[in-house]
Amino acid sequence: MKHGSTFLLRLIILFIGLVILVLCVLGLPSLAMDKSNPEFTRRLYPILITMWIAAVPFFIGLYQGLKVLAYIDKKTAFSELSVRALKHVKYCALIISTLYFFSLPFFYLLAQHDDAPGLVVIGLVLTFGSIVVATFAAVLQKLLQEAVAIKSENDLTV
Repeated sequence: MKHGSTFLLRLIILFIGLVILVLCVLGLPSLAMDKSNPEFTRRLYPILITMWIAAVPFFIGLYQGLKVLAYIDKKTAFSELSVRALKHVKYCALIISTLYFFSLPFFYLLAQHDDAPGLVVIGLVLTFGSIVVATFAAVLQKLLQEAVAIKSENDLTV
């Protein structure tokens, strides 16, 4: 694979990471500091804490994605290291999904207070989006594991 295709993917991963980092550092605290509606802000705290906690496995997953791209550049994509990195991505996505699943009641309470049912949908999108990423990583992990097994079997045949 050419370095150009992985370079674009790396840029995308770094851009996503930068956007989430800016949101965590600037966006979420500004929501927590809103003094205009203290009751709304008080109900928002559990969701904001969940988002900050979920940022940790998110960045770990992004780092693992960068490692997979590095393995592709080194032409060692079909190795146990890639399988292990995809396994970490899968676990990070499952952790994020679990965190948002358990915060869904807080999304519901916030939606009831603000009379905005779309807030619950945001919580569901965050939960199921992470499940989709975990499923995709699990499928890739399984395929890559089988490819590594076939490759090692072919290396022994020679």
